[in-house]
Amino acid sequence: MKRCIVLCPGRGSYSKDSLGGLQGLESTKLNELDALRQSWERPTVREMDNSSKFRSSWHIAGENASILTAGVSATDFDQISEQMDIVGICGNSMGWYTTLGLAGALSIVEMGRLIETMGQYQKGNIIGGQLVYSVVDEHWQVDPQRLQTVCDAIEQTPDLHWSIKLGGQVVLGGTKDALQRAMEILPTVDGPRPLPFQLPLHSAFHTPLMIETHRQALRDLSNLDMRTPKIPMIDGSGHIWRPKACSAQSLLEYTLGTQVIETYDFTAMIRTALKHFAPDHIILLGPGSNLGGAIGHVLIEERWQGIANKEDFIHRQKTNPFVLAMGRVDQRTQVIN
Repeated sequence: MKRCIVLCPGRGSYSKDSLGGLQGLESTKLNELDALRQSWERPTVREMDNSSKFRSSWHIAGENASILTAGVSATDFDQISEQMDIVGICGNSMGWYTTLGLAGALSIVEMGRLIETMGQYQKGNIIGGQLVYSVVDEHWQVDPQRLQTVCDAIEQTPDLHWSIKLGGQVVLGGTKDALQRAMEILPTVDGPRPLPFQLPLHSAFHTPLMIETHRQALRDLSNLDMRTPKIPMIDGSGHIWRPKACSAQSLLEYTLGTQVIETYDFTAMIRTALKHFAPDHIILLGPGSNLGGAIGHVLIEERWQGIANKEDFIHRQKTNPFVLAMGRVDQRTQVIN
């Protein structure tokens, strides 16, 4: 039986290419989430997924995007073959909330309540923003000069902060003025989507700018029925929360506090997954497969199983993939019987 780490993507993962992906799939977890949405008279995950076209203003809005992403991830989790031994679960940014539900630290209904509440805070209330930038070269190896440029920009720009350390990419969060200044300071990196790129309809999560959101969450969600998980979880600092060996109260405080206002370190999270669990695969749940590259960056930095650059990673993925993204048909078939 193959040992696997499951990775839950963040809210920005659902795109127009994801439309219709849930049709015909059965999932008890998705049924529970859709029933919850119906009880609040909001469009269900299946309804949004079954739209005739992708509408950015609707599908990307925080009050819909978060639950939509979690619904796809939960459905994919229900499809995983019993031949896979899931030794740990982790998530990027909002994917932490999905992690809590899939690992059993929250029931699926309570996971849905957490995601809905945090998502609704963003409705008409975007706080600052986030932009994405790359700090690796064409071989996916860290470019020290480019990394230093990012560090200098943060040091020189008030209200600009590390938001997510995402392998060879960084997500910066800040006020509107701070992001504009960063866009001017950071040299353009050419690619399919030139960087820096500002994420649409995203608040500056994982930065001090979210302190009021943190306080509101404590008021609204202090009664969240948090438990110790059934499966080990790795959080956004690289810390492992183990079954029967962690405090549910501490887990609640981390979820509503620390990770909302402090940097989310995806890189440290993947590094912990590799070194403490030595998995045969990392299974990336849908929607999409965008985090595959970020995982590849960490594998290269760690020289994991001889992977030293982009070319090594691509060759490995073609011959004997370490990362199995359920958003890709060719890799999905290796996860589902």
